[in-house]
Amino acid sequence: MKALVVGAGLAGPLAAMALRRAGIEPVVVERHGPPNPTSGSWFTVSPNGLDALAAVGVLDLAKGLGVAHERNVLVSATGRELGTLPLGSPLADGTPALTMKRSELTAALVDEATRRGIGFRWNAGLETARRDGDRVVATLADGSTLAADLLIGADGVHSPTRRLIDPGAPAARYVGLTNFGGITPGGSALLDGPDAVAEQWRMVFGRRAFFGHFAHPNGDVVWFVNVPEPAITPQERARTTDDQWRWKLIALMEGDAGPAARLIEAGILELAGDNTHDLGHVPTWHRDRMIVIGDAAHAPAPSSGQGASMAAEDAVVLAQCLRDLPDIDSAFAAYESRRRARVERIVKTGARSSSTKSPGALQQLMLRAIFRYAVTPKNTAWMYDHRLCWNETVTTTR
Repeated sequence: MKALVVGAGLAGPLAAMALRRAGIEPVVVERHGPPNPTSGSWFTVSPNGLDALAAVGVLDLAKGLGVAHERNVLVSATGRELGTLPLGSPLADGTPALTMKRSELTAALVDEATRRGIGFRWNAGLETARRDGDRVVATLADGSTLAADLLIGADGVHSPTRRLIDPGAPAARYVGLTNFGGITPGGSALLDGPDAVAEQWRMVFGRRAFFGHFAHPNGDVVWFVNVPEPAITPQERARTTDDQWRWKLIALMEGDAGPAARLIEAGILELAGDNTHDLGHVPTWHRDRMIVIGDAAHAPAPSSGQGASMAAEDAVVLAQCLRDLPDIDSAFAAYESRRRARVERIVKTGARSSSTKSPGALQQLMLRAIFRYAVTPKNTAWMYDHRLCWNETVTTTR
C-alpha cells in the first residue's frame, strides 16, 4: 500500500514514519522548501505527545533537542501568583514535558524520515486530487501527478486537503490574539527571585497583553507575548519592522510585574504578528480515500499546548488502523471513532484558555478560583496522561 502525505510540518513526517512502521510506503509533498531549523519560535511537547513520538521511534531525538519543563506558573499583573498549571505525569522513563524550538524539531523529523528512506517532494504544493478507482490521483502545483492508495492531509489549519474533501468545510477561526516570540541571549542575568526558577514557564496576565518566559539552562531566556487585538493584516506585517514590533510590545508590558519589558528590549524577535487560529468541529474528516489529520482536522489554540501532541497521536492511531483493518474505508472510520471526541474536547479547552488572556474587570477574581479548583492534576489527567500502545490491535469496535 502506498500513501501520499501532504505537508511537511510536524504532522507530515511523523505520519510518514508511523505509516512506514505499519508497512505502508509514504511519499511527502510540501508546498514550501525544506524547514529552516533557525526560524520561528519555541513550544512545549507534553507527555502525551512525547509518548506518541516514542511509538514512532523518535523520542530520543526530541529529548536531545528539548529542555525539561515541569510546570507553568501563572502570575497577575501585580506580581501575585495565581496558581500552577499541571503538565501531566512524566513518561515511564521519567521524561517530563519538553520545551524546544519548533523548527528544530520539524527539521530533525524530516532528516530522520529521510534517513529511513521516505521521499520528500519540496516546492510541490497540492492543487487538486480525485479518486480514480482504487487510487487517489493528486495534481501538484508544477503540473505533475502522483498516484497512491490513499492521501493524508497533514497541511495545517488552512488545509487545502480539507476543502478538497468537503468544499463546505469550516475555515479556521481567529481567536482574537496575535502572537509574538523571541529570545534574549544571556537573559538569565536579567532575572531574579521566582522569575529565575528553571524548568518552568512563568506567565503574566498583564493589563494589556499576556507574557511568558522560560529560563533556558544555557543562560538564554525564551519568551512570547499574546496581544488581544484585531487580526494583523499582511499589509501591516509587511510595513512593520522588528524594532517597531518590539517597541510596541515593550509599551504593552510596561507597568506589569516581572521582567517582560527588559527581556523584550534586550531580545531578538523570532516570530512577529502571527494571528492565532483554532478549528473546532469539522463534520467530514475523510472521503474518497482522502483524510485530514492534525491541525487540518482539529486545531486547538496554542493556549492548549496540545497542537503538536494531537498531531503526533493522530499519526500513530491512523497508522495502527491502516495496519490492522482490512480496507481503507474501515480504517478511516475506526480512526475517526478513536480520535474525534478527544480532540474536539481539547479544542474547547484551548478556546476557554485563550479567552482568559483578554484583560477584563473580573479576570483576576476568576483566575484564582479556576487554578485552585478546576485546573488540577486530577482534572487534567485525561489530557496529559493519555498513552498509546503501538502493539495494541485495532478492531472496528471500541
